[in-house]
Amino acid sequence: MRMHESVVRELLDTQRQATMDRITALTLEFEGIVAAAGSNVDDEHDPEGSTVAFERAQVAARRDEARAQLDDLEQAVARLDAGTYSVCERCNAVIAAERLVARPGARTCVRCAASSSSRLRTAQDRPRESGDG
Repeated sequence: MRMHESVVRELLDTQRQATMDRITALTLEFEGIVAAAGSNVDDEHDPEGSTVAFERAQVAARRDEARAQLDDLEQAVARLDAGTYSVCERCNAVIAAERLVARPGARTCVRCAASSSSRLRTAQDRPRESGDG
């Protein structure tokens, strides 16, 4: 199943706008948490400080993820313009249309993504050497 370029561009534009809206909302939420905390920046001695710090960190992490997703979508638009949108960056195979519908910013085919994910899990599961920290 090959996707028409105008449909792909519309999907990417829709995803980009939704992601930018999410970044804006998360930024406002983050600023609200900071403002609600007021001038008390001493989380260690504030009984609710650890909760506020955790909440702030959670929102910041979600905002960072959204920014990374926006970057992926913008790179996808560049690949679309270059004619390489549906080509796997690792093996040069065609990325399945179903994958691109589910993850418009996908850079790799399912096989390469699974292989990369497997290598990452293997590296994370290795025991740390005593000098690692």
